[in-house]
Amino acid sequence: MDSEARGNRGEDGTREPRPMDRRRFLGAAVAGAVGAAVAAGCDSDGGGPRPGQTAPAPAGGPPQAEERNRRGDPDWRIGSLGPDEAIEGYADRVSVLPGEEFGLHVSTTAPGFRVSAYRMGWYGGAQARRVWVSDRVAGQRQPPPRTVPATRSVRADWQRTLAVRTDGWPEGVYLLRLEGEHGYQRYVPMVVRSQSGAGATVIMHAVATWQAYNTWGGGDLYEGKDGAYATRSLEVTFDRPYDKSGAGKFIVYERALVALAERLGIPLAYTTGVDVHASPSVLRGAAALVSLGHDEYWTPEQRRNVTQARDAGTNLAFLGANACFRRIRLEPSGTGEARTVVCWKTAFDDDPYLAAHPDMPTNDFRQAPAPDPESSLVGMLYEGFPVDAPYVVHSPGHWLFEGTGVRQGDSFAHLVGVEYDRVTPSAPTPRPIEVLAHSPLVCQGRASHANSAYYVAPSGAGVFASGTMRWVEALMAGTRDNGRNHDMDARTGEFVTRTTENLLRAFAAGPAGDTRPGPVDNVAPLYSTPLATG
Repeated sequence: MDSEARGNRGEDGTREPRPMDRRRFLGAAVAGAVGAAVAAGCDSDGGGPRPGQTAPAPAGGPPQAEERNRRGDPDWRIGSLGPDEAIEGYADRVSVLPGEEFGLHVSTTAPGFRVSAYRMGWYGGAQARRVWVSDRVAGQRQPPPRTVPATRSVRADWQRTLAVRTDGWPEGVYLLRLEGEHGYQRYVPMVVRSQSGAGATVIMHAVATWQAYNTWGGGDLYEGKDGAYATRSLEVTFDRPYDKSGAGKFIVYERALVALAERLGIPLAYTTGVDVHASPSVLRGAAALVSLGHDEYWTPEQRRNVTQARDAGTNLAFLGANACFRRIRLEPSGTGEARTVVCWKTAFDDDPYLAAHPDMPTNDFRQAPAPDPESSLVGMLYEGFPVDAPYVVHSPGHWLFEGTGVRQGDSFAHLVGVEYDRVTPSAPTPRPIEVLAHSPLVCQGRASHANSAYYVAPSGAGVFASGTMRWVEALMAGTRDNGRNHDMDARTGEFVTRTTENLLRAFAAGPAGDTRPGPVDNVAPLYSTPLATG
């Protein structure tokens, strides 16, 4: 495919009228001022936080049974977005440690608004718990976006509206819902990250990819205001709201995995790709790291830290496609470090930074002048977009498929899409590697296959790659959650859910190569080109 083709934007999933119950969600046993107002928190009763208060929560450490067993709040969804300018905002941090402060920068046509912070999880099927709600904040319109001519980067650079302290907030991923007095709402995402992931499964949120596809203000890394690739932004900033609901990428490609992992009760830790770029500390001693449904944009530092974690025994799960494809640089902005995502792509030669750093182009990892194909880590290469094809099981006896009842050749309609990966024998590839699914497809007129694959690193770490961007979405297949889900059915939801449960439980127990059967290299019968070793 054309490597600059636009990725899937998915659905915002904001109009679900009611929560899903345990049997129907995830396919699990499916039975059929702008001033500087500081918002401080304090304890509240079991009826949920009152304005200006924080609901009580366990202190410190990964979220365990006490938090997961708390009563959820099913009204977390957005009722009405309204016009684009009705209410929108952004945070000046992509993540904070528990107890730290971040700022919200909000613009609204409403005379006032409140903010409700929802921690996302399972919560008995409610999928979220309201941890905090602000006092009333006076509304104000902030200036229109500005564009930096040299890079066509679109910025908001609004004044801070309120400061939010996260005292008492458990680690996890949050949606802050901005609630205008005119009835319109939008999200601002926030990760309350874990200091340590030792012994835990670390969920890594793909915030750089969220930003790469963010068209707020008229430009992202794919197109400019006129829709043309030539006028695209060469860098994008976190100092602006996200488009549409404010959390579309999270809702479509990440939320269902968070809910499933919390339902399983395994030890969890939370981080972002930006934080893994900055420091590998959260990965030290981690049982597993999960890359979610669309995790395309990585820095070399992030990739190096993840690779070192694998080589130290941390299992890796790539539950999407197109992971670790774009090589980016992170730069500071007026609000802090690592607030700007730089990716010049095909124009990387024009990047002034390259003159002094010739080994740091911001193009695809596999491309010159510093080629380093993602397959050496993921096990597969990203190949194409767009596609919609059945997922075809190739190795039904693999331990990942235990309890699914699948046979060789069983297929699941629409599960492969909208982007896909495959084992590519000519690329650096860890071996032995086992192809678990071998799904025929046609992408832009060319016949090929999508694969799921599994290998074990010398450290004993297991590495699974689903090879389809719809894997996390499929956890909601057969429910009314998240819209149409590409017409994937309940049978698909059950299959993906059971497989993912097997994966998460096994990976949570430590290096999978020590406790589960290793891969049987079956590439040669499928692809005639000799397999390159990684």
